[in-house]
Amino acid sequence: MKLSVFNIKGEDTGREVTLSKDVFGIEPNQHAVYLEVKQFLANQRQGTHKVKTRNEISGSTRKIKKQKGTGTARAGSIKSPVFRGGGTMFGPEPRDYSFKLNKKVKHLAKKSAFSSKAKDKQIKILEDFSFENPKTQEFAGILANLELNNKKSLLILSEANKNVFLSSRNLKNTKVSTANEISTYDLVNAEQVVLLESSVEVIQNTLN
Repeated sequence: MKLSVFNIKGEDTGREVTLSKDVFGIEPNQHAVYLEVKQFLANQRQGTHKVKTRNEISGSTRKIKKQKGTGTARAGSIKSPVFRGGGTMFGPEPRDYSFKLNKKVKHLAKKSAFSSKAKDKQIKILEDFSFENPKTQEFAGILANLELNNKKSLLILSEANKNVFLSSRNLKNTKVSTANEISTYDLVNAEQVVLLESSVEVIQNTLN
């Protein structure tokens, strides 16, 4: 598969980049994609939810009424879950929601996501660029030139670039990532994936 390379003005440079079939042309495995997206979302959860059980709330421990003769149930403590203000039964406790996935499954998920995007023609190749200083307006101009103003886009760099990252940070529908830190969730969530020319080789070497 060959894709044209565009410059930051949105013009076709006349060059082409060949995408590896092993990364961008496989039959997508939707279950692998599901598993990694599930792991990503699970890892975002803090798991700090907590309720107080009957042994943790404040309240008297005296028996609130006599055992027999009232005609009602035998109540032993005001902290019982059946009373207002009592402890909670079987409530949530702090826990860790994260879980592990094999590296092969993660790589398969990313290759599946890339292949789906390539099949739907949602990948663009952009020649390498950089900013001397963070410039949100210039970054927004690049997106406009690529006709990505109103689309969720993911820009993938070959390596970290602080000025490009800072330039994109205040833009609502855009995210910048590096080739070594791609998230399957971000790939699935993006309507258009923009790869810097130099990032293609890094991605292919990482996932092959």
